Amino acid sequence: MTSAEAASVADVGLLSPVTAGSTVEGLTGDAAYVRAMLDAEVALTRAQAALGTAPAAAAEAVAAAAALPGRFDPRDLALRARSGGNPVIPLAAELTAAVRESDPEAAVYAHRGATSQDILDTATMLVASRALEPVLADLLRAADALGALAGTHRDTAMPGRTLTQHAVPTTFGLKAAGWRSLVLDAHDRLAAARTALPVQLGGAAGTLAAFSAFAEAEAARGAGAGAGAEASGADAGLPLLAAYAAATGLAEPVLPWHVLRTPVADLGGALAFAAGALGKLAADVAVLSRTEIGEVSEGSGGESSAMPHKANPARATLIAGAARRVPALAGVLYGGLAAEDERPAGAWHAEWQTLRDALRAVGGAAATAVELAEGLRVHPERMRSNLDATHGLIVTERLAAVYAPLAGRAEARAAVTRAGERAVRERTPLHEALRAEPVLAELLPEDRLRELTDPTGYPGSAGALVDRALERRPTPHRPRT
Repeated sequence: MTSAEAASVADVGLLSPVTAGSTVEGLTGDAAYVRAMLDAEVALTRAQAALGTAPAAAAEAVAAAAALPGRFDPRDLALRARSGGNPVIPLAAELTAAVRESDPEAAVYAHRGATSQDILDTATMLVASRALEPVLADLLRAADALGALAGTHRDTAMPGRTLTQHAVPTTFGLKAAGWRSLVLDAHDRLAAARTALPVQLGGAAGTLAAFSAFAEAEAARGAGAGAGAEASGADAGLPLLAAYAAATGLAEPVLPWHVLRTPVADLGGALAFAAGALGKLAADVAVLSRTEIGEVSEGSGGESSAMPHKANPARATLIAGAARRVPALAGVLYGGLAAEDERPAGAWHAEWQTLRDALRAVGGAAATAVELAEGLRVHPERMRSNLDATHGLIVTERLAAVYAPLAGRAEARAAVTRAGERAVRERTPLHEALRAEPVLAELLPEDRLRELTDPTGYPGSAGALVDRALERRPTPHRPRT
């Protein structure tokens, strides 16, 4: 295939505009995966050198070869991967050849003892860790913007809606505080998943046997004196696992996890949660920005190809699309837990593109959520108008509670219901309809009745809840190097 033909089949985000141009898109591209696989190879050789089971010069030779510009072409590796089933096989061969060209004696130490899954899983964890850094930062930015909205509109009354209908009054501050809470939940879950991302090292079947054999061979040749002698023998794999984790900056697992896919499943679950949390924000913004509701609008609405008057909630739409995709992707990742033997045929392979898609979708959604939250316009006057749309029915819960001890619970509820129906039917203020009910007519003075039927006067504990929610701070995490 020519370069022009290769470009014609490249995925540049045309069908996924939420990810196009995002930082995470670049951090999860094919070049980023190749770089991460090479980083994993270099870290493995350096870890062996640190234990004295490989010469320090060999580790530097591998590192130099891995840094050769243009040597490792992703498209070429992809095509060559078809014969062996994964891209590490041709990459390891190419890396070994590159090392041999500069230092023939060092070539034997490239990819020594590792299986393809060790390198690709480690690379995947590196890619995920690097991609999550801007995602976490964007979630904090979105949370900050939502917190500012919650504080500004702590007491801005609006209709609360359940099952698409007006329920009782709430405040926009409480709604924004809820969005912020979900975004912080997403941040904390992803931060915890990121901290736990482990290196992978098990050798051919998860026993680390080859590394002990190579350590013994080095010791026998005298190349493993000192630290290498300590690392030789049956337990040579465990010190190497610790050194490899340190060299990559990833966590050290208790066991090789070739078929113990907890890290991938947990990451997939955290990504699905993050997508859903951002999706709640998007769903609410889409509804509240409907023409007939008009309580919020995006800072700059999206254009329509057919209708010049429209200002579509484009950012909310893109986030909502990601929120619907990622849980399905997470299902594939959870499915990988049912992996047979010491390496499965297909289950592991199904994870690769799936996880990348999930990372990209969440990365794009988080970046878009920042734009949405920072640019969101709130329209309190429409909120007030909508509160009055049912002629006071939105406070009938309050009225029934107040009248109950005065007229009896059942009688009060029935009378308030009749008054509400009359207010809607005759388009009269609710306080007048209540006056027309014989059971209720003289129970409350006029000024008290007007106060009780004012929907802005029935916020419950919304303000206090906002204050409490805004006290929350995200769980701190240390960026990986």
